[in-house]
Amino acid sequence: MYPTDSVSAGGGPLLSLLGFLVFPLLWSLPEALVTAELAASFPENGGYVLWISSAFGSFWGFQEGFWKWVSGTMDNALYPVLFLDYVRQSLPVFDHPAARTLALLVLTAALTFLNYRGLNIVGHSAVALTAFSLSPFVVMSLLAIPRIRPRRWLAVNLQRANFRGYFNSMFWNLNYWDKASTLAGEVEDPSRSFPRAIFGAVILVMASYLIPLLAGTGALDVSRSDEWTDGYFAQVGMVIGGAWLRWWIQAAAAMSNMGLFEAEMSSDSFQLLGMSELGMLPAIFGKRSKYGTPTISIMCSATGVIILSWMSFQEIVEFLNFLYSLGMLLEFAAFIKLRIKKPDLHRPYRIPVETFGAVVICIPPTFLLVLVMCLASMRTFIVSGSVMLIGFLIYPAIEYMRNKKCVKFVNMLPESCSDTPTVQNQEIVDEASVSLLPGHSCVKKEPQD
Repeated sequence: MYPTDSVSAGGGPLLSLLGFLVFPLLWSLPEALVTAELAASFPENGGYVLWISSAFGSFWGFQEGFWKWVSGTMDNALYPVLFLDYVRQSLPVFDHPAARTLALLVLTAALTFLNYRGLNIVGHSAVALTAFSLSPFVVMSLLAIPRIRPRRWLAVNLQRANFRGYFNSMFWNLNYWDKASTLAGEVEDPSRSFPRAIFGAVILVMASYLIPLLAGTGALDVSRSDEWTDGYFAQVGMVIGGAWLRWWIQAAAAMSNMGLFEAEMSSDSFQLLGMSELGMLPAIFGKRSKYGTPTISIMCSATGVIILSWMSFQEIVEFLNFLYSLGMLLEFAAFIKLRIKKPDLHRPYRIPVETFGAVVICIPPTFLLVLVMCLASMRTFIVSGSVMLIGFLIYPAIEYMRNKKCVKFVNMLPESCSDTPTVQNQEIVDEASVSLLPGHSCVKKEPQD
């Protein structure tokens, strides 16, 4: 968790606290609602790639997958770096470039192997790390109560505010709800599991950011908000509880990065697996290990993490936020189009609003997505534009390889079935199995030599 950046970028506690109160309602909740409805309707690996493809065709489905994969890989490159940033406060040897580089490689390799061993291990590890990571902040918040002075929460200096950093920090901390959809094919009864899990996660995340911030900014004099950067909660713990709490917070924050890394790599790799199962990528990306994990997809994600780990924290956050925003705009558009064009689509979970209400739900987050993109630097526009151009070029290259049979693909063959499944035939033909290749209405998967 890195809400401390929002205090520094917002020029004080006020904007940070307001952000974690308001943004989940305007930003996180609409994204979570859309994810819950569409993930339950398309319960297959690949998630949002399926939604976009069903609404706009395979070309845009591929672009969505490519943008989100690059964004996710950039995001994952942050966590080993942040882990070492916490550890080096107690072990300054990691300030040395050679030691830091070696540690990054070893750490990435170890976490990649853990991801390779299976989702059960990743899931249990994530739960344990979450409990361990939150516990010192609960203790800190309780110890801070006698020190809290509510007037400190109102402190703000707009002249020191960095609104580009503020919105990027907020966005990064409160997004990525749709990532869980890329693992829908691995979840038992996703139509029930996803809505409950996503809504519970929104509440937990909102509380886990807001409560420690209320405790820390209320208990300490925040006359210099620029001190509130990554890792500053450890100093807050030192003031409130002593050295033991500082060490506990450092360890918890460092280990939380490991859990975030595992979750992100799982979603990224299973997204590539899902795209392979749809015939969008060569069949090798869908090859599973004996543990059921996509080996080649995991290796691709790990390679991207290593390549990107040399970039700075702020650069990576701005780049990944821009690409993620592009993908989210497509997802909201697909959500509305599917409501209009495919009203009979089986929706085990449906947001209880009609088409007009669906449009209204998407307006606030769309405005914020466009705002984040408009605040981006010229360098971000260049990098993101280059990624988009690469995606536009890769798609016809893959189509060429498919037509020339240069590599093996999963072939999507038409079957005799209706174009739009109804509730009655949903168990036989699900919308998630509708062909995403031109000219096919329903599919079955057969290997293509």
